[in-house]
Amino acid sequence: MSNVTLQVEGMSCNHCVNSIEGAMKELGASAKVDLSAKSVEVSYDESKLTVAAIKEAIEDQGYDVV
Repeated sequence: MSNVTLQVEGMSCNHCVNSIEGAMKELGASAKVDLSAKSVEVSYDESKLTVAAIKEAIEDQGYDVV
């Protein structure tokens, strides 16, 4: 398993947390969202998933990966 921490703008509440965690679960990854740090730590299998795909899934939820 690999880990990546992404800075994400636009998150402000538990709905945001649930949206991102749900999107990561659909990809087969797990996420820990830190609203105060505006970050998302994602654990994923690098043989099945790329960082670009993770970023795209977060952006598809309406957030900006910076």
